[in-house]
Formats: sequence, structure tokens, C-alpha cells
Amino acid sequence: MPPPGLSGGCCCGAIRYETDAAPRDQTLCHCTLCRRTSGAPFLAWFTVPRASLRILQGAPARFASTREATRGFCARCGTQLFFEHAARPVEVDITTASLDDPAAVPPKDHTYAGSKLPWVHLGDGLPEYPQERRP
Repeated sequence: MPPPGLSGGCCCGAIRYETDAAPRDQTLCHCTLCRRTSGAPFLAWFTVPRASLRILQGAPARFASTREATRGFCARCGTQLFFEHAARPVEVDITTASLDDPAAVPPKDHTYAGSKLPWVHLGDGLPEYPQERRP
């Protein structure tokens, strides 16, 4: 597990954040909403306690992607940064690629693999879950 003290931000630098919590639930999500909101075939996420996330600069814009979920992003450059779900009010998911060092938090599985695009062929040996995998 990487040492605590992860920092990151958006592409244009308007938003900066940090967390001192150890990441967990590192995943590559293949759900339709992650694909649509990122414009990518899947999206890498990890989870930390909400109380450990500090916004150092700027203010993320919010988008309610469902009745229960909100996504935080930079209104200036569009970088998706955060995912918050009403069923998990004490947690926040952070996009791995928005980290200054995304290699420090490698994925551990694929979630919503049942929704992956047919031309995506997984060969990394990571566990694949047809839906979400949460304890």
C-alpha cells in the first residue's frame, strides 16, 4: 500500500486536493455512467474517508449523475475528480488519474465488468466483478 499523503488536481490547475488517508477499493469501473462522464472506455477510482479529503485550491463544480450520486469536476477544464454516493456519506471516490502520481495507486479489480464495451479485452489478471464490489 502506498504511503499516505496523496495529492492531485485537475488538468488546468484550478483545483488542487490532498488526502492523508490510505486508499482503498482501487478499481477500474466499466459502468455506463463512468464511461459517459469521462469520455473513456473505463475509469480508475479509489476511495478515502470524506473527512480526509482537503480541497487546497478552487472549488469543484457538481453534477448529479443519478438521484443518489454526485460527481465533482473542474468547471474550467472538465477534469472529473470526485464521486459521492448518498449510500456512502462518509466516503468519497477520487479519480486515480487526477493524482500527481497515479502509479502510486494501482487498480486491484474491475467493477461493472458486465457493462464493459465489447471491444475492451481485459488481460491484466485482475478480478472482474459483473456489478459493483463493495464489502
